[in-house]
Amino acid sequence: MKIVRTIFRILVGLVFIFSGFVKGIDPLGTVYRMNDYFIAFGTTWAMPLSLTLTIFLCTLEFVIGTSLIFNLYIKGTSWLLLPMMTFFTILTFFDALYNLVPDCGCFGDAIKLTNTQTFIKNLVLMGFVVPIFMWRKKFKPSLKRWSQFAMIGFFSIAFAGMSVYSYRHLPFIDFMDWKIGNNVNKTDTKPVQFYVTYKNSKTGETKEFLAPNYPWNDSVWMSQWVFVSQRTADDGTPSAVMLQLEDETGADNTAAILGIPDFNFIVVTYDLATTDQESLKKLEKLYQKVSEQGYSFIAITSTLSEEVNAYRTKNNMNIPFYYADDVVLKTMVRSNPGLILINKGVVVNKWAWRDLPDFDELNRNYLKINSR
Repeated sequence: MKIVRTIFRILVGLVFIFSGFVKGIDPLGTVYRMNDYFIAFGTTWAMPLSLTLTIFLCTLEFVIGTSLIFNLYIKGTSWLLLPMMTFFTILTFFDALYNLVPDCGCFGDAIKLTNTQTFIKNLVLMGFVVPIFMWRKKFKPSLKRWSQFAMIGFFSIAFAGMSVYSYRHLPFIDFMDWKIGNNVNKTDTKPVQFYVTYKNSKTGETKEFLAPNYPWNDSVWMSQWVFVSQRTADDGTPSAVMLQLEDETGADNTAAILGIPDFNFIVVTYDLATTDQESLKKLEKLYQKVSEQGYSFIAITSTLSEEVNAYRTKNNMNIPFYYADDVVLKTMVRSNPGLILINKGVVVNKWAWRDLPDFDELNRNYLKINSR
């Protein structure tokens, strides 16, 4: 039985470590999914707490995993393990039944599971968690009590610090389609289909649209309709999120922009109202120098074109803006704004707004204009 208990403890510990890690290194991505749940349950008032809750829950999950692996204070850990697994098993049951959110993100963007697969995974895991709870007094630690708490404290602080760093900069492991080295100008992949539901605030009528084929750039329509939920049409076929770039007239410029056979700078600011204003001023200066050298430099947003034009006029911005669905923009770079450098359709590098390079750094490391 001791061998069985050890196997159960290590298996559950590995799952918790992996799950907490892949979400913790991409806290902003986890925030987006948590907000989906808040919207689904009508608790949007809690959305400002998403980041704090994300870092806390991912740290807790990771620390529970490390405690199980290293046999640290299992008696107390099990009292956190069982309620946590019970809560998420119940949550994913309703998720599988009613499709409350398109993706629960239990393994972040590292491994994609359907809502039904996630619920089944949790059921199987409960088959290991319940015995661990029942055997909690039988696990005998090899370390002294103070050493166990010291290790738990170390893992907690280190992991939370890593999550905060990833939030303030960028995830140091990127699982998204727009990660460094990926070709984003592919035409042979099947795009994920996102469906969004909106409700008329006056009549109560609801409508579902295939994104981005809904009037998201119509300010009058957006003032009358309220976002309710979103889902994905997933048939189990591997697919990639593809960007669709539109200009103010609605014309598709995706192929023209991503197919540029040279360096191409893309600023992603999915929401101008919440973006860092000083970094946009820095990007405007960078745009002036880069465009003088003949390189493409654009910005993409999901903000309404009227608001974009007003912002550009007020702040004397010349960067050309294109428009895309915010769901896709949030997968491109975990920063608002963020800068992406691509060359012949391949992602060369990405920067969060806190780490924006100046022109000399870009020229020294990438452009090498004097040697052209």
